[in-house]
Amino acid sequence: MKKLTLIAATFLIAIPLTAQAQAPKPGAGPKPTKAAAQKVVQIISGDKAKTGVYCQIAALGEQIDEADQKKDQKKVDELSKKADDLSKQLGPEYASLMDGMQNVNPDSAEGKDIGATLEQLDKLCAKK
Repeated sequence: MKKLTLIAATFLIAIPLTAQAQAPKPGAGPKPTKAAAQKVVQIISGDKAKTGVYCQIAALGEQIDEADQKKDQKKVDELSKKADDLSKQLGPEYASLMDGMQNVNPDSAEGKDIGATLEQLDKLCAKK
């Protein structure tokens, strides 16, 4: 579950950069659903290249967390940009889901449900 938290932190840092590039109002994406998360999991897990990109983002999430703990904002910004650039390779469904996740409390029932669905991707990274 810790890895999921790190990935969520990555998205909360990196996705606003994507949202600004794609829409005039960051965080204004559609409300995420478990079905949308399941679709994203299916898309990414069914494509080895996208799975690899997702795992790279997960690794960057851990590095961002470490840099954040050390209060190294320059490193956080640098790694967040890399994560943002990589996230564009995962498709519009992923970008939309992550944009919407900014408006979901990860501790809510909805947030936990979507998080548990996305955890399937983390398990793919663990196998590598």
